[in-house]
Amino acid sequence: MGPKVKIGNGVKVQNNVSIYEGVEVEDDVFLGPSMVFTNVVNPRAFIIRREEFQKTLLKNGCSIGANATIICGITIGEYALIGSGAVVNKDVQPYALMVGVPAKQIGWVGISGNTLKFVDNRAEDEFAIYKLTDDSLKVEKI
Repeated sequence: MGPKVKIGNGVKVQNNVSIYEGVEVEDDVFLGPSMVFTNVVNPRAFIIRREEFQKTLLKNGCSIGANATIICGITIGEYALIGSGAVVNKDVQPYALMVGVPAKQIGWVGISGNTLKFVDNRAEDEFAIYKLTDDSLKVEKI
């Protein structure tokens, strides 16, 4: 773990994960095996760019799958789920399900991590009731 890294409570870090300066991980985040953070957009071995480290923020309860890559300077929203092997290069909405290279949103997950099934723009899991409004997910009841 690098200097100036912030790690919240209940965070689970699997094997072969390096957490670099500029990364902030809030509570109850899951970091899957061999997932990768970056901290400089355009690294070069012969140029020192420590003053260019960018902040990467992982919000409460999100999960990052095995072998995923998180490009620096983005925020991953609460309870979002990043699929294994995805390359995330832009901000991720809370509860978004992201897969692919580059990562694209293919659905929504609840606090449980399960894919939400919507009926009349509403869904639920054992933790909450959700409403889909204007391409964002709102928690109506916990």
